[in-house]
Amino acid sequence: MQGTAVNAWSSIALIAAALLLPDIGNARDPAASENAAQGLRPHIIERLIPFGPKRKRQMAAYSERHYGEHTWRLTHPRVIVEHWAEASTAASVYNTFAPDHPDPELHELPNVCAHFVVSGSGRIYQLVSTRVRCRHTVGLNWTAIGIEHTGFSDAEVLGNRREMHASLALTRYLRCRFHIELRNVIGHAESLSSPYHRERVVSLRRQTHGDWRHASMQVYRRRLHRLGGC
Repeated sequence: MQGTAVNAWSSIALIAAALLLPDIGNARDPAASENAAQGLRPHIIERLIPFGPKRKRQMAAYSERHYGEHTWRLTHPRVIVEHWAEASTAASVYNTFAPDHPDPELHELPNVCAHFVVSGSGRIYQLVSTRVRCRHTVGLNWTAIGIEHTGFSDAEVLGNRREMHASLALTRYLRCRFHIELRNVIGHAESLSSPYHRERVVSLRRQTHGDWRHASMQVYRRRLHRLGGC
């Protein structure tokens, strides 16, 4: 009888301990996650635009005006925004983003930029570190990675197999590296519906662009989903 009681109490203790311990099977191991993401990393050519102390100060001031955060750093990105550049080459995109002057649309410093550009031939170029904020989507620059695509329409990019293969590989890698959910891979035209959208400048709270409409992004997200996760 005493042995039975001891065994019962031992079982209760083991159950209690299990309830108190974290679920090791579901716990996220940062090192393992990083290794898994690196295994998915496509070939990326680094062609960084000038982003020195002056531009970082401009980005921090921009972030203060628009998000109430005086920083140029991009930490824990939650969104990936897909764009098309209305340009035929990656060099044209680079030359648009690199100069130290206000952008032609909103006339604000720093100049616009995106973190990556995917060319029609399927090459991936990194233009800005993913640790640095870029001006590519009003309301989301505080937490979004921007990917440009050479081309002049959603349909053109979706129909280019080499460009799409590279784009999906890059987006999958970034999703896994930063743990970004599929629904937070959006087109620029979907920016206003993002739960992370916020904008302090009243006149810009409804500002967005027409590239990568919802219907096109539904196609893109289905293709991305078929690739699987990490």
